[in-house]
Amino acid sequence: MPLLPAELQVYPHSLFDAREDLEAGDERWWVVHTRARAEKALARRCLKSGTSYFLPQFEKKWRQGGRVLCSYRPLFSGYVFVFGNDEARCNVLATNLAACVLRVEDQGQLHRDLQQVYRVMQEGKSLAPEDRLQPGSPVEIAYGPFAGMEGKVIFRNKMRFVVEVRFLQQGVSVDMEGWMLRRSDAPASACLIA
Repeated sequence: MPLLPAELQVYPHSLFDAREDLEAGDERWWVVHTRARAEKALARRCLKSGTSYFLPQFEKKWRQGGRVLCSYRPLFSGYVFVFGNDEARCNVLATNLAACVLRVEDQGQLHRDLQQVYRVMQEGKSLAPEDRLQPGSPVEIAYGPFAGMEGKVIFRNKMRFVVEVRFLQQGVSVDMEGWMLRRSDAPASACLIA
């Protein structure tokens, strides 16, 4: 039984549709570092004001008193990604839920990273946050629903594929089978074996 339902993770639903030139327009990505445990409250305020945002979440389950409980926690604890103009940034700061707003210099890279996180979330796989990623072998998914995505592989009891958000030096991991992966620098026919 969930303690609270998951918040709307992306608003509007078309946020990750093709954006050709992020630098040309008035709107841009802002990384909002929230006050402690205020990510969902900020997302609700953004939704109410019509401000575009991305708050990826994962389901956390545990047992207590013989019951299975679950909650939905932010994948990137303390951060909400807001897309808008400078007025949107000021409105977010005015909520008093943001500790600070970080300026993103490489808009294209952050957009691609967040787009990959969103794509993994849409598949409905079991996600887990990954803090301060260690350098690993770069791989590309050769087969399956994530074909073409690039990331790194880590092992935590089983093989997991990591999608990085380089700006935060954090990422998201999802279970993956070895036959689906190939080294990024390998020819198209060479796949990793688990």
